[in-house]
Amino acid sequence: MFLKKITNFAVVLLKNAKINKINRETSIDMATKVTKELVNPRSIVVVGASDDVTKPGGALVRNIKEGGFKGELYCVNPKADEIQGVKCFRKVEDLPQVDFAVMAIASKFAEASVKVLAEQKGCKAFVIISAGFGEESHEGKELENRIVEIIEKNGGCLIGPNCTGIFTPYHHAIFSQPFSEPSPRGVDFITGSGATGCFIMDIGKQQGLHFNHCWAVGNSAQLGIEDLLEYHDEVFDPQKSSKVIMLYIENIKNPEKLLKHAKSLIKKGCKIAAVKAGYSAAGSRAASSHTGALATDDVAVDALFRKAGIVRCYGREELVTVANIFTYPRFEGKNIAIVTHAGGPAVMLTDALSKCGLNIPKIEGPVADELLTKLFPGSSVANPIDFLATGTPEQLGEIIDAVDQKMDNIDAMCVIFGTPGLLPIFEAYNVLSEKLKTAKKPIFPILPSTMVAGDEVKDFVSKGNTYFPDETVFGNAVGRIVSTPEPATEDDLVKIDTQKIRSIIDKCDNGYIDVKIINELFDAAGIHHTVDISSDKEQEIVDFANKVGYPVVMKVVGPVHKSDVGGVSLNVKGEDNVRKEFQRLIKIKDTYAVQCYHMYDGTEVYIGSIKTPMFGHQVLCGLGGIFIEVLKDVRSNLAPIGIKEAKEMIHSLKGYKIIQGVRGKEGVNEDLYADQIARVSALVQVAPEIAEMDLNPLLGSMTEIVAVDARIRIEK
Repeated sequence: MFLKKITNFAVVLLKNAKINKINRETSIDMATKVTKELVNPRSIVVVGASDDVTKPGGALVRNIKEGGFKGELYCVNPKADEIQGVKCFRKVEDLPQVDFAVMAIASKFAEASVKVLAEQKGCKAFVIISAGFGEESHEGKELENRIVEIIEKNGGCLIGPNCTGIFTPYHHAIFSQPFSEPSPRGVDFITGSGATGCFIMDIGKQQGLHFNHCWAVGNSAQLGIEDLLEYHDEVFDPQKSSKVIMLYIENIKNPEKLLKHAKSLIKKGCKIAAVKAGYSAAGSRAASSHTGALATDDVAVDALFRKAGIVRCYGREELVTVANIFTYPRFEGKNIAIVTHAGGPAVMLTDALSKCGLNIPKIEGPVADELLTKLFPGSSVANPIDFLATGTPEQLGEIIDAVDQKMDNIDAMCVIFGTPGLLPIFEAYNVLSEKLKTAKKPIFPILPSTMVAGDEVKDFVSKGNTYFPDETVFGNAVGRIVSTPEPATEDDLVKIDTQKIRSIIDKCDNGYIDVKIINELFDAAGIHHTVDISSDKEQEIVDFANKVGYPVVMKVVGPVHKSDVGGVSLNVKGEDNVRKEFQRLIKIKDTYAVQCYHMYDGTEVYIGSIKTPMFGHQVLCGLGGIFIEVLKDVRSNLAPIGIKEAKEMIHSLKGYKIIQGVRGKEGVNEDLYADQIARVSALVQVAPEIAEMDLNPLLGSMTEIVAVDARIRIEK
């Protein structure tokens, strides 16, 4: 089913590529399509209602009734006058005016019913549960499009088709379970898959999470994930709205819109965690450069999320855990105390938290000594604070109070408390529950005995608490949060000669452009490059080498991968050697000229850019030369990129220590490197015709950074 959705979307994308390109900038500013009737209707009709709650039409009626909907509820079924105690009409034509319709009927009947409801009954909101639309066939997609046209013509909105439904604080128009009462600590959830959404909510509910909204968008014929994120942004109320949003995404249809509203929500105080499924899929285009091979769609998704400040997760448990952490008070600092009565989980949690840059500092001194006197012999307070399997609830309370009130070097604590099943542990969990309410520092409860102590855990959750069942999943989720930067700002973009760049680009033909033109573009953009010559005449190369001084570098012009064909000569000294190398290089297949420039010394780094149909220009950086192919240690971001973002890209490289300088070797000036990354970003923004660009390598030192080889391909 997922492959079919991808295929159908690809067909639509190709057909509308030109329209999407023209409307990209305007589409993100369109007014939201979410109507008030979808969120808080005065009346709801279930078309295809049933007494059988094992069917979607029956479960919908039950859930709307039990969900506390306060408006008028109607049913439509040609064979009944009443369903589950609700008045039933034989035809939609017989209905009174109605705000919101949930449809669980065969796809072939949907269009006619929608037409009556939208045109005659004033219906402004639709959820179509049924399958048999664009996910199955071209005919189904055309039916889907006609339904959207009817709804939009009458000022309405649509969720689905092929979905499980939605719930809001005002109604539960969804056939799946579980769902919960709204809560100040509740989260909002938008999912591209109804089934996956059910599984995610199942995990969250078990751990005590509440859900204020759930939107299962199905085929997203009209409203998609980006539109619903826009809705939450536009109605966000710091006092009333959820502060946490979870996303499960299978397709990103409008990256600009997602970026705009995610950044806006996060800046307003919201936190967003997301899974983007399908990240292992291979890229669909043939790459003719290092950048093309490295800049996959998933790399672009990762860059998009980082730019927006979205915490990217890679599974259901991780998504729920990150969202759960977000519901706790934020703590400043990096020092964590681990409180436990079991050594193994504490060690694993220590490893996970340390790996993501947090500290588990040693606890010692008078406060530690005093605390130790209150625990059983054999206990340790060094951190982790291990008060043994025989530790009591009272001791747990003493430890939490000491960490909270007396240990100034601790910012938050994790409490791991389970049981082998010898005794009930209600009392210990009651202590933990009370401390969660009164402690000044955040306490993260990790309760691993979810089956053996199932009753105790349920009691803990019933008091309004949430918990984490696994210490390693928790620690890794903290790592995801810590490694996600704040939303990017664009107040430090560099200035370049826009007019000059446009005059050059306008004269270029499609394909790879000459080195001389590249240098002109670089001069206009402020990108530092070598003074070089490219020629098919031996004497011109010799004269240039004598002028700039030895040693020089000589390279073939023409072949894509110069090193692979023996097309690079380094440290060439003397006129005789220049002539010898010229004669060798010019004979290499596909070579039409030889490039020559003075040989620079420094660390090889790389900057590249590629244009994608969906995400615009990606800009990448990393270690350069042959290492880019071997190590593939690159970081990607989406243009535009300012100096601060460029520095974050550099700092996140695995080989960052090489940039800093190691074992006496001079490093690379980060300010200069970041400036050049930002200038490449500015260049591709001014010249979107640049399809691919490789600056590989640039030679960097503490005083300069120079592009010694570059390729640019134009695609108009």
